[in-house]
Amino acid sequence: MADLSSNEVEKVNFAFQIYDLDGSGTVDAFYLGDLLRAVDLNPTNATIEKMGGTKKKDEKKFTVEEVLPIYSQVKKDKDQGVYEDFIECLKLYDKQEDGHMLGGELTHILLSLGEKLTDAEVDEVTKDCLDEEDEDGMIPYVPFVKRFMVKLKDMI
Repeated sequence: MADLSSNEVEKVNFAFQIYDLDGSGTVDAFYLGDLLRAVDLNPTNATIEKMGGTKKKDEKKFTVEEVLPIYSQVKKDKDQGVYEDFIECLKLYDKQEDGHMLGGELTHILLSLGEKLTDAEVDEVTKDCLDEEDEDGMIPYVPFVKRFMVKLKDMI
């Protein structure tokens, strides 16, 4: 791939080997999103589906030669959320502009906006990443986003 550096190709090859679970030289399309997130991309579920990812195992397989152009395309995609985007979004709920928002609003956002999380996922995220609410029900959202992104990266 002409538009990928040798470092990027090496990174994709390494992740590909991890997700080549049976050593066949292919990765199940079910794991395409996980593979892309393992190489520091943040595709939406819609992007993964558009690129050929599947919701069920054993429907489709990819070779590394097929994954490299997908990586290149997703890398160029502007529809990925990054740290700054998440902070800017949460600032909309920071009524006093002091880095705090209602904990209940954050839970509502996670359950109902964008690619929604399940109740169980929200419980896990808030348990692991969220500071205690103060007496007014407010939480600092910047530390939450930092911990959340680290947790996501660790899960991949």
